[in-house]
Amino acid sequence: MDCVLCIFAAMESYRYFLHLAYDGTAYHGWQIQPNAITIQQVIEESLSLLLNEKIQVTGAGRTDTGVHARCYYAHFDSVHSFDEDSLKHLVYRCNRILPKDIVVFSVFRVAESAHARFSALSRTYRYYIARYKNPFYNLYSLQFTGNLDINIMNQAADKLMTYKDFSCFSKSGTDTSTNICSISESYFIEQDQLLIYHVKANRFLRNMVRAIVGTLLETGKGKLNLKEMDEILKSGNRSDAGESVPAKGLFLEDVSYPKDIRITGA
Repeated sequence: MDCVLCIFAAMESYRYFLHLAYDGTAYHGWQIQPNAITIQQVIEESLSLLLNEKIQVTGAGRTDTGVHARCYYAHFDSVHSFDEDSLKHLVYRCNRILPKDIVVFSVFRVAESAHARFSALSRTYRYYIARYKNPFYNLYSLQFTGNLDINIMNQAADKLMTYKDFSCFSKSGTDTSTNICSISESYFIEQDQLLIYHVKANRFLRNMVRAIVGTLLETGKGKLNLKEMDEILKSGNRSDAGESVPAKGLFLEDVSYPKDIRITGA
């Protein structure tokens, strides 16, 4: 028995990244939780079945209930060493058994030290606001047809890049050790019937983007001026900021990593 245990202990494992996307409407976010269906749970169960081993998946970050991802990365370890053709076949098999609201674009080998969450350099989110009544935007945007001062909203959005502590936009009771984030891009885009808030940062706090958008909308409505926006950011109090907008309009659009994170030819 001891020899068998030694053999299993010595088995080499390989680390792989999953590049995927999902519609979060039917899920209670990414992170596994009791008595609720999540993206992570579905991915782990599918990979464990396909690879005939217990697979644990680590994601680039937690997305909340109802939030979507056009671009998401996760990593897992396996005792299997796949070549390029085998990885392509694994993608095909994954998509055969995954539900229609989750898709795997690719699976690729990475260094053992690569980490889907901690190796990420930045995340980019976009929040979609429909400016006119449109039944085709109902599931994936907030419908707001009132008057908005987009210029003031962009000025307020620009202020975020001059701050680091975003406690005022963080959900209370989280297990994060710090509320410090570095926002590198923050602005609104007008596209057809949509107003899109674009924000990029090294990390985000739980509920942060939805709270930011809710507060920026208050500036656009004329209920909050730029000086008051500064005061909210300095206060660190979540109760001072605006209400969080619905999750359905929020998309994780991109996650960036070092260029050398992928092992080529593996």
